[in-house]
Amino acid sequence: MTQTDVALLQDRLDVADSIYRYASCIDRRDMVGLRQILADDMWAKYGNSDPMTGGDTVRDWIDSATKDALWQHHLLSVYHTDIQGDHAKALVYHTSYQTFRDEPDTARVLVARYHNELTRNSGVWQISRLVFEILWGEKRNDGAALLASVGGRGPLEIPG
Repeated sequence: MTQTDVALLQDRLDVADSIYRYASCIDRRDMVGLRQILADDMWAKYGNSDPMTGGDTVRDWIDSATKDALWQHHLLSVYHTDIQGDHAKALVYHTSYQTFRDEPDTARVLVARYHNELTRNSGVWQISRLVFEILWGEKRNDGAALLASVGGRGPLEIPG
């Protein structure tokens, strides 16, 4: 394996890591961490919403859209990446679950794809373009009371 091969493998890992951190920061409501992954000049379109420009704008939109979420859980799979120097494109399959204060016993499910572009800035891969293609959505209730039978949600704090 050549140094070029090793560098490409490292880039693929780093691109995927940035994409996975994007989701885990949203799930944990870590808006500081999220902002570090978004390029300053980012362009984004979520579903049929109007496009947005700027990492701060996108972070603030996500923060507002999820402020009433009791919990969120994103499952992502980076299906492929194409890397050319300091620019990458990635196709990411997405399934997310969310529960909100207005319906605490209902999980909202979205199935979608991210069409991402990332740019390496100061050695860090940041999302510079994001298109969220929504494919399916539904609401699920715990009609069988499975959650109660296993003791409910929790733990509320993760032991150190």
